[in-house]
Formats: sequence, C-alpha cells, structure tokens
Amino acid sequence: MSKAKLLVVEDDPNLGDILQEYLTMKGYETTLCRDGEEGWSKFKKDKFGLAILDIMMPKKDGFTLGKEIKKVQEDLPIIYLTAKNLKEDIIEGLKIGADDYITKPFSMEELLLRIAAILRRTQKSEEVNTLKVYNFGAFELHYDEQYIISPSGTHKLTSKENELIRLLASEMNKLVNRSHALKQIWGDDSYFNARSMDVYLSKIRKILKEDPKVQIITIHGEGFKMVVAE
Repeated sequence: MSKAKLLVVEDDPNLGDILQEYLTMKGYETTLCRDGEEGWSKFKKDKFGLAILDIMMPKKDGFTLGKEIKKVQEDLPIIYLTAKNLKEDIIEGLKIGADDYITKPFSMEELLLRIAAILRRTQKSEEVNTLKVYNFGAFELHYDEQYIISPSGTHKLTSKENELIRLLASEMNKLVNRSHALKQIWGDDSYFNARSMDVYLSKIRKILKEDPKVQIITIHGEGFKMVVAE
C-alpha cells in the first residue's frame, strides 16, 4: 500500500524545510505550506491522508485551519505542532478532533512513529471477522460505512467514534478495560489519548440519549461498558 500524502503547514522556514525533507526521505509525499491560508488553499485542491499543523501562524492559525478542514473532511487525522504546552491548547485541539499534539522541540523519529501509529488506525485493511452491522437498543451501527442510525435519523461518525462504538457493542454488557481500548484504538494509553477518548465518549453518549435503555457506564479505575436494559 502506498504511503499517505501529508499536508504540513509550518511558518518556521527552517523547521518546515526539515520536516518536508525528512518525511519525503521516509517515503511520504509531503506538501509544505508556510501559513494557514496557503494550507487551506492546498487542502481544497488535493486529497491528503494526514495533516500536520503548527498552531501559531500568520494569516490563519492552526486551530482555525483545523476547524475548516474538519468541516470538509471530518475523518482527516490532524497532528498539532506547537511551542506552547498549555492545558487550554490541548483541550482546544481535542475539541477540534486532533489525533495528536507534539510540543516543540521534538525528535523527527518520534513524529514519524506517531504518524505511522495514526495511519495504521485510519488506513488499516478490512478486518476479516468484523461484523458489518451492530444492533443495540434503538440503534444500528453500520461499521463499514461509519454511520449510526438512531430514532432521530442517521449520524455520520468519525473513525474513532466508529471504532469506540463497535468495541462497546461487540462487548455488550461486559467491562471494556480503559487501557485496552486506548491501545486498540489510539495506539497507546498516554494522557493525551485518554483525554481524547473521554471527549469521544461524551459525543457518543449524546447520541445514545435517544434511547434511555442504552447507556455507557464508567467503572472508576477500570473502564466502561455499554449496557442495554431489557
């Protein structure tokens, strides 16, 4: 399988050039943009498998660009690069749907590993023994097409929402270990990924509110389970 095409938006000329050169050397077709507006323009003209965005940029900051990208292609993975390490920034990135967040300075090897981990999840080949449709309560999850049908209609899911609901539905009424879920869907159980999973669980719970018989129960210190009342 050919490697994903990457969109890198970084206003630091030195870091931008190094990133493009390194990622190209590692086999990724890499498009480099120097500001958010150029990044948005390139995104609209081409199809990318992952975006790497700096946060503090001229013309259009990384968060604004990330929001615009997600409106058009909700499942495009985004990694944020930033010199800041503020809790508020991490939470803002999570709200937008960021897949990872790396604080400068960082090693190129670490970035490469994170890219590979994200792409393994989003570009994995079809699983042989995976059900295509899961039914629970008033809901019907169409796993392959990434949407769920509820009493109010059809909801398109992000790849992580889709994977989380599938995991919970396949282990109906059983405890799903938190660390296991993080490693299976996010690749590791780091603090950042744990916060990200909490955000996605919150979104899923909002959909499931349409049927009071279906709930996701959190078991403190262990994990959570989806229960369906008789």
